[in-house]
Amino acid sequence: MKVLVDRRDGLTAAADVSVSGVFERGEKETSFPRALADEDTASAGVVRAAWDRKEIRGKRKELTVVHRPNGKGRLLLIGLGPRGRYDAEVARRAAAEAVKGLKGKGARTVGFRLATFVTDTTPSEAVARALVDGAVLGSYEFLRYKSSNDGGVEESTIHLGDDLAREESGLRKAVQEETSIADCVVWTRDIANLPADTATPEQLAEEARALGKEFGLKVTVFDEKKLAEMHCGGLLAVGGGSAHPPRMIVLEYGGGARRGRTVAVVGKGITFDSGGISIKPAASMAEMKFDKSGAVAVLGILRAAATLKVAPRVIGVMACAENLPSGTAYRPGDVARTYNGKTIEVLNTDAEGRVVLSDALGYVVAQYRPDEVIDLATLTGAQVVALGDDTAGLVATDEKLAAGLLAASKATGEPIWRMPLTDFHRELVKSDIADVRNSVELPVAGMLTAAAFLETFVGGTAWAHLDIAGAARTTSTTRRYQPAYQNAGATAFGVRLVTRYLMDAPRS
Repeated sequence: MKVLVDRRDGLTAAADVSVSGVFERGEKETSFPRALADEDTASAGVVRAAWDRKEIRGKRKELTVVHRPNGKGRLLLIGLGPRGRYDAEVARRAAAEAVKGLKGKGARTVGFRLATFVTDTTPSEAVARALVDGAVLGSYEFLRYKSSNDGGVEESTIHLGDDLAREESGLRKAVQEETSIADCVVWTRDIANLPADTATPEQLAEEARALGKEFGLKVTVFDEKKLAEMHCGGLLAVGGGSAHPPRMIVLEYGGGARRGRTVAVVGKGITFDSGGISIKPAASMAEMKFDKSGAVAVLGILRAAATLKVAPRVIGVMACAENLPSGTAYRPGDVARTYNGKTIEVLNTDAEGRVVLSDALGYVVAQYRPDEVIDLATLTGAQVVALGDDTAGLVATDEKLAAGLLAASKATGEPIWRMPLTDFHRELVKSDIADVRNSVELPVAGMLTAAAFLETFVGGTAWAHLDIAGAARTTSTTRRYQPAYQNAGATAFGVRLVTRYLMDAPRS
């Protein structure tokens, strides 16, 4: 979607639809709000009449369309709910609801009247960024395999009007940045939504090479022969049952600041997870094409970092394999030796994500000595049990890193919740015959024992683990209660979050 900024008020511009935010009216509120005076004038009194008849209440998700006289387009009034509960996330959702509501209704261009979404506690820049997110991400559809398209909004404009025209320079910069990030999210979703017969480990390597060529990133791909030479036994074990051999893919962005810090971003890239010999139930298996979401998010983060020229040097590592049962698949009871020499007792072949990440984490820490490591992985069903489908679990060994990610979460609306990691969890993953085991006998704290396993491979490096098992995708069930900007399928969760962290949290 094309996104523009216009100094003019949206009601004087030529968009097909002009969108205004409306706050919820109080129970005893009867007078017509001054904030809707311009909309009422533009509609020749129709808006006031609808308000008086209580057809407009301002409740969340309420959409009211009014046709302007003389064929001058339409007004869309979107409910924002109570003013006291309003924030940028409400604006983000409202923008997505607006563009979704206009799909297939002949609206190619939409103008958002920014001033109607701004309050004393929610400033113009935060709202402008949120409107961009909502409009771009809310209009997304995965259309690669569709033979027809109903059509939707193709262009959105943030209209400043007289009240905000003095902030034009800063708002243009904010809109441009946020549009770039949202475009990276859309690009990431397109890859994450690909089925396993297309998005193989080899194909993800090709996507990385193409990205590197486009943005001047150094890209290194380790195939199965090189992985064997490097003693990456985790990747080789998990990928051993597939005709598509594993790959470890490394992307390097040099950074926009001299002598800046180095941040490593590591992603789990299981292109299809059958569970291996510990096979999954058939009912849930179709969704396992999304088990590559962490690695694909790494691609999106590197694209965003290079586009925006963020200050830190960023190293992206994608641990990619397909987990299938076959005569060459790894088995429960096997022991795998990883890149940094530590050994893993395999007790469950469906706990494969932590096994491939062991090589990637060990490699990036040893080879690049990063100041910080952030990993993203659709790692455990326990994360969904603990936090639901929208909130990712955060485990961190460094307070500044955790605080920076939590601040980025608040700014982007990608929710994370910090969870504890204690010696209890570390004891549970110790093995009798190897250094660690990939599964434990207690059916509790599964997200945290997985994190304790991963911690083994980062040493003393500042580290944050994001378990995105629920947040990485939506289903026909979860779509009913998730935000309108999270469309069916892959969400590319983590791209906006980590990119914002890289932009906002520099360290000396």
